[in-house]
Amino acid sequence: MDRLPAQTASATHRVVDAVWRMESAKLIGALTRVTGDVGLAEELAQDALVAALERWPETGVPAKPGAWLMATAKHRAIDVFRRAVRLERTTAELGRELPTAEEPDWAAALDEVVHDDVLGLVFIACHPVLSREARVALTLRMVGGLTTDEIARAFLVAEPTVAQRIVRAKRTLTAARVPFEVPAGPEFAARLSSVLEVIYLVFNEGYAATSGQDWVRPTLCQEAMRLGRILAELTPGESEVHGLVGLMEIQASRLRARIGEDGEPVLLPDQDRGRWDRVLIGRGLAALERAGQCGSGLGPYGLQAAIAACHARAATADATDWVQIAALYEALAELSPSPVVELNRAVAVSRAYGPAAGLELVDALTDVAALRGYHLLPSVRGDLLEQLGRRAEAGREFEHAASLTRNERVQALLRDRAAACGRELGS
Repeated sequence: MDRLPAQTASATHRVVDAVWRMESAKLIGALTRVTGDVGLAEELAQDALVAALERWPETGVPAKPGAWLMATAKHRAIDVFRRAVRLERTTAELGRELPTAEEPDWAAALDEVVHDDVLGLVFIACHPVLSREARVALTLRMVGGLTTDEIARAFLVAEPTVAQRIVRAKRTLTAARVPFEVPAGPEFAARLSSVLEVIYLVFNEGYAATSGQDWVRPTLCQEAMRLGRILAELTPGESEVHGLVGLMEIQASRLRARIGEDGEPVLLPDQDRGRWDRVLIGRGLAALERAGQCGSGLGPYGLQAAIAACHARAATADATDWVQIAALYEALAELSPSPVVELNRAVAVSRAYGPAAGLELVDALTDVAALRGYHLLPSVRGDLLEQLGRRAEAGREFEHAASLTRNERVQALLRDRAAACGRELGS
């Protein structure tokens, strides 16, 4: 069979990548449930991905690509299992011991549908034997299907560091024989905070992609929300679970309005609020209300959901209660301090009390090591400088911000803003 033209093959590779993003977590989850080895499960899933990259450009994309990947991984898994069984039997015969158990029905085990496979995968990746950084990196890799480069940019750390964390995490889980299960009782509560953090990071990668040609990846947002809703059903009395669900639902309501006709980013003040999903807003507000009814007060996710609710309730951008948002960010900064929270607080303060007040807070963050390489810092600073009429400085900040992001859409937006500053200076 003749190979497809290079252009068609390239398009097929993009399809493979998209399918992998959507199906990899289910694939690895099902394989981990059966093998009990998350490292082996990912290897088998990667084998199926390689097979798709080799075959689909020649044969075309199958009608059910996710099922094709699962079938391919299943066949490879069965081969691995059977080789292991044969080796065990050979070893037993050499020791003059006959095996007493029949070979398990591997195919049936892999065909079994377990709806919590992805959730179980999140919990195993968030096991206490791993460091916090390793838990988050491993889950983003296996659940979100992110590359190590994308994870590194999400964490603002070097890519080799993330790669080492992932490799070591899988080895640690295998050595510790961590069971593939959703924990119960005290262990569930102890691991819940880490799970929530991971789910929200997966959501954020879908809400504002760190690289590539697309600014949003709705499938990642949908998967994160699905996991959040499952957790909310399992832990009805946990305020932060409902807070996270509310936050994600309200933010996801804007997805359609966040991109223009050509895929370009549309910032919050410029969005057509008529395109916001009112159903998701309603669900988010209901989740926020449940978070407040749990009696423990709003935590970091609940406060962020309350901030998102202020935007959702405003009929227009000008009607937004920025004073309330600034106060909520101040409470968030006290409860969960971080440079990113301070940067967001600076934006709220600028909207509530003027760009000069916001710029003062932003300037205090310019030497913070954790924000070096974070494109939103110069982007926010450029915006405030532009509002103050300091267009030459603003243009330089936008150019700097563009050089720091890997997302092509965001790069174009920032460079357009830099060019506009230059045109205004020349007029």
